[in-house]
Amino acid sequence: MTWRSRFRRRQSLLESLWAVPILGAVVGVLLGAATGILDAFVSAPLLWSYTASTASAVLTSIVGATAALTGFVVTVTVLVVQMATGTFSARVMRLWCRDPLLKATLAMMVGTLTFSFSVLSRIADDAVPDFGVTLSGALVALCLLMFIVFFDRCIRRLRPAAVAADVARTARATFAQMMDLADRSDFRWEYPSVRGEPTLVVGASRGGAIQAVDPDGLAAWARAHGSELVLPHPVGDFVHAGEPVVLVFGGDPGPRGSAELEGMVALGDERTFDQDPTFALRMMVDVANKALSPAVNDPTTAVQVLDHIGEGLGMVGQRDFRVRPIGPESNRAAAVVMVTRRWEDLVVLGLTEIREFGSTSVQVMRRLRALLEELLAIVRPEHRAALEDELRRLNTTVAETWSASVDLDRAGEADRQGLGGAMVLG
Repeated sequence: MTWRSRFRRRQSLLESLWAVPILGAVVGVLLGAATGILDAFVSAPLLWSYTASTASAVLTSIVGATAALTGFVVTVTVLVVQMATGTFSARVMRLWCRDPLLKATLAMMVGTLTFSFSVLSRIADDAVPDFGVTLSGALVALCLLMFIVFFDRCIRRLRPAAVAADVARTARATFAQMMDLADRSDFRWEYPSVRGEPTLVVGASRGGAIQAVDPDGLAAWARAHGSELVLPHPVGDFVHAGEPVVLVFGGDPGPRGSAELEGMVALGDERTFDQDPTFALRMMVDVANKALSPAVNDPTTAVQVLDHIGEGLGMVGQRDFRVRPIGPESNRAAAVVMVTRRWEDLVVLGLTEIREFGSTSVQVMRRLRALLEELLAIVRPEHRAALEDELRRLNTTVAETWSASVDLDRAGEADRQGLGGAMVLG
């Protein structure tokens, strides 16, 4: 099985809502068998003793209640996802599909259901599984508690700030992961550049977005074959069938080289968070854009999103993005070269559309100015030119949009809260 196949299966399990509940169902059956053995060898306390009719009635009620509660959880989840995707972005659904609390809640309820069935099947006129009946009651109480926690989490996660914070945490984690990869001696980031003729061109067998690559596998393959591998597209790019995804320079790739390398690049219908931090940044921008649409008209949400975008850009902006392209005549120390996005690309992605769609909002203009001034103070010197350019564009946007307005002076001020924050002294 190739790395690509394992990655796809892992993604399917991470984003499925059936895998963990099925595991819970199996655990429920096994736990039911275990309590059956316990009941056969240990006498339950008098307080936990039941008649056959009482035990049957209790377990029947638990089975019905658990089934109904499971259906209610699914209904709540569907409604919450529908509201979240309609209000924020359809891509936010990926976060809900990966929510561990949702999966744990469903697993708990399905496990309680199968456990109760297992205990119910062992009730006889002369034998009642007292421990099993008692444990079933405790499990259904735990199900109710988990549902309350789950419902509370759903309500809180519907807040715009909570959605932006969830996406921002994902973006920071992925940025940190990719930065750690850049520190490896067998990897190198490079901007698109002209190179010589490759020994082998590995084309995509199908069209799709590059979801992830196998860095360890690519590096090991390159060392084993004495080659340098160049990935001409960053993770997140959509490639067409036949388009190059890996270029091999030097060495002997062998007859199976193309198939082996293609198996280390995962393509899918849409981007994922795993190795694509700009996808999370894209999601935050989408949330802000939808909030700034005339149908919603919620600039405060856009301001809250800008808070998290600024935090992410500040973290990245303190890293050294400078790369030295490798020419044919130089000593190539890296085994794998990956094309990366520039700092300027991240600034444009994170701020341009929000500035465009929020140009008529005093809040957004003021928060953008404050964000740019904050970033200018903390990023590396070589990153400031892109921020200064964005600040010039912001000045032009404010001048053109607010030139005939009495609030021109207010739109041109910096305010960390958009409106209502402390004045930023020059």
